[in-house]
Amino acid sequence: MKDFIENCTEMTSKKIKIGIMGGTFDPIHYGHLVAAEAARVKFDLKDVIFVPSGNPPHKKGQKVLDKTHRYLMTLLATATNPYFQVSRNEVDREGYTYTIDTIRDFDIEYNGTAEFYFITGADALSEVLTWKNIEKLFEMCQFVAATRPGYKYEELFKEIEYLTVNYNGRIHFVEVPSLAISSTDIRERVRMDLPIKYLLSEAVENYIYKNNLYK
Repeated sequence: MKDFIENCTEMTSKKIKIGIMGGTFDPIHYGHLVAAEAARVKFDLKDVIFVPSGNPPHKKGQKVLDKTHRYLMTLLATATNPYFQVSRNEVDREGYTYTIDTIRDFDIEYNGTAEFYFITGADALSEVLTWKNIEKLFEMCQFVAATRPGYKYEELFKEIEYLTVNYNGRIHFVEVPSLAISSTDIRERVRMDLPIKYLLSEAVENYIYKNNLYK
């Protein structure tokens, strides 16, 4: 099964390869950073662009921290890695923000010279068919599903095979130990006055406490 997944992707393009790391980043933590770096190395990406969501439709009805705070924390977290960039694409966009629109914007920005790898959690694969224009999105970018050790790989492989056969999805995966860290847990620990040190960068930790976030 694993061989099938590795062989069902297209041959390496001559275009430059750019990673797109989308997410709420509420807050951004080491799991996000390790996943992005693992994908960058494994797929030889020139850069990874972090795109904090503006008004994500899948978070409708949920409380999400102000996008400016999330954008600034992402800047702080990625500042020391020369291969990481942060985009205001979704932060500055009005209304709900969709991945297909973001990829289209980057395709225009790179004038068609880039092949995009959208990095996301493996759990998100079960929801991608609800994303806006997912078939077009599969045409425009490859997907990298980040997993944690012990993940149920048989289920992941079946999901990838289904999306590949039925939607022409180009999907890879990368294993990332640090994905056991979650933004939800960090927010809860802040509310309960529990330590969050070593779960996220010191700069982001200080920003959270300085601005009294998640209280």
